[in-house]
Amino acid sequence: MSRGKSLYDKLWEAHVVEERPGSPGLVYVDLHLLHDGTFSKAFSILQGRGLSVRRPGRAVAVTDHCVPVAGRADMPVDRMLPVVAGLLKVCAEHRIEVFGPGDARQGIVHVIAPELGLTQPGFSIICGDSHTPTLGAFGTLAFAVGTTQIAHALASQCVLVDRLTNMRVTVTGRLAPGVTAKDLILVLLARHGVTAGKGHAVEFTGEGVTALSMEERMTLCNMAAEMGAKVALIAPDAKTVDYLRGTAHAPAAFDAAAEDWLRWRSDPDAGFDRDLTISADAVTPMVTWGTSPDTALPLDGRVPEGGAEALTYMGLTAGQAIEGQAVGRVFIGSCTNARIEDLRLAARVLAGRQVSPGMMLQVVPGSVAVRAQAEAEGIAEVFRRAGAQWGEPGCGLCVCMNGEAAEAGEFVASTSNRNFPGRQGRGARTLLMSPATAAATAIAGCVADPRPYLEA
Repeated sequence: MSRGKSLYDKLWEAHVVEERPGSPGLVYVDLHLLHDGTFSKAFSILQGRGLSVRRPGRAVAVTDHCVPVAGRADMPVDRMLPVVAGLLKVCAEHRIEVFGPGDARQGIVHVIAPELGLTQPGFSIICGDSHTPTLGAFGTLAFAVGTTQIAHALASQCVLVDRLTNMRVTVTGRLAPGVTAKDLILVLLARHGVTAGKGHAVEFTGEGVTALSMEERMTLCNMAAEMGAKVALIAPDAKTVDYLRGTAHAPAAFDAAAEDWLRWRSDPDAGFDRDLTISADAVTPMVTWGTSPDTALPLDGRVPEGGAEALTYMGLTAGQAIEGQAVGRVFIGSCTNARIEDLRLAARVLAGRQVSPGMMLQVVPGSVAVRAQAEAEGIAEVFRRAGAQWGEPGCGLCVCMNGEAAEAGEFVASTSNRNFPGRQGRGARTLLMSPATAAATAIAGCVADPRPYLEA
């Protein structure tokens, strides 16, 4: 008996141009996102083969990884990393629109693509960045590609990619106040590990997912990459439509498009190769203790036995309480948690309070639009009064570029997505957490529960 089709199956079949047994499928690309961190070699391949960009109107570029997040206003492009000017140059040559320094549309690629309406349900989207599954929160077939695939897509508007198997994560119940999508994905990682989604397209479903805002859904899909998932998906609904309504690239015939978007969902009898279930009601604020995103535990937990290498790097002891661990720097930003709702939540914790003496709190909005909205709502002023550094949009400390680096041995409370050794500076020790927990930690000077601050 044949089974129904999953959302991933439908998206795959809508975009696959050719598929042969035992070989990758040739998939058509609706939108190609380029950024300053991965473009260079791909264009060199094109030049070396005498090829041009087949459909420049189906590509958009942005500067995010290699732009400074401090002191940028008065810095000319040629003072930034050379790849920034290189991206602007090659995009001009190939007639690709680029959102560079000084552009009101600039920001982190996975933030600006949704907020501009470039990400739409039913699209196929690629980007040379591992957190491209973020965009699957819109019912989009979005996945990361390597340098050769970038060149292939630029030349042909298609890319070779293996078909994935289907995995469903059902989230029952709802998250409690002060608990976020970041905590939810950290629980999933702690329970199932960084390879749980390998080879799968992961669809998130259930009451706990539909209750999330679009920005929370993006956080969930963003860190599905840390589960090993190539693709993460959430079926479009009324929240998806409302988010995209009025965006710069929303379709002219919006209502007709929205009606079509809502058909992108799994059939009721769709089969999945793997099923996981998690209760959102049971999730509490989480924090990582080790050097992999799955080394997470509740704030009231204790560092587990085992993982001697990670414990040595982190300077922690098995059995010690993680709450109360001293922290020297807090980073609120990245493609995981730098949207306006993230900043609003952190500002609620910080309002009327000061960061701990000696604490460095860096807040980096995800886009120019997010920064402007935070300024207009008074959120930026809350951060400034609390003693935070208020940055320009970019990846910043998440990728340890442009002079953004923590000191060796320094503990960093971070809303980013990875805590690998050296990720935020040689010898730096990263503790992943939500924006609310990061803000509470900045006030306390140590890992702290945000809920008392939100309830006060």
